[in-house]
Amino acid sequence: MGLNHGHREAVEKWDEAIQLTPDDPLLYEMKAQVLTALREAFPAVKAAETAVKLRRGWWEAWQTLGRAQLTMGEVDLALRSFQVAVHLRPWEPALWQDDLAWARTLRRQKAAAGETLGRRAETDRRLADPPELGGDFDFESDEVVAACEAVARRQAGPGRPLSPGALVVDAAGNVLESGAGAAGDAAEPLREDFVKMRRL
Repeated sequence: MGLNHGHREAVEKWDEAIQLTPDDPLLYEMKAQVLTALREAFPAVKAAETAVKLRRGWWEAWQTLGRAQLTMGEVDLALRSFQVAVHLRPWEPALWQDDLAWARTLRRQKAAAGETLGRRAETDRRLADPPELGGDFDFESDEVVAACEAVARRQAGPGRPLSPGALVVDAAGNVLESGAGAAGDAAEPLREDFVKMRRL
């Protein structure tokens, strides 16, 4: 709590100083660092961008801009800012080993997460709107059951075969499971009393 309070006071002091000397890039850069520490990403990026505009060749301003952009989740923009900083000061090890390396790692992770989300979205789309159930069915027929079994096989995947037997539910919502299926056991109610369902 005290640390955040100290940061808030620092931001106020930077704002007061900026009012007096609005063309000093050092003030904007330091304000951006404090805002980044407070996780106020958008104002931090704006302050760092102002510092860069006021002094284009200042590598630390580019570094601070990159760090603020990372806080905002803009990995590609941050990577570009760190690359500019490296070009301006290639002998600075922190730029290579910390900032640039971290941004590259985040970009790889973001790309991998995007691929995973894309595959998941496609799978969800196919499960929500399975082509097998797109036809006009007579819901009293075995055609619906066959279509549902095809969907179940696809959902189970190649490494997860469907379990034998049937899972059935009566009209009251009571579940009955039979290894031999709903029909064939004299103790079970008639097949017409149940809705055939799948089991993965």
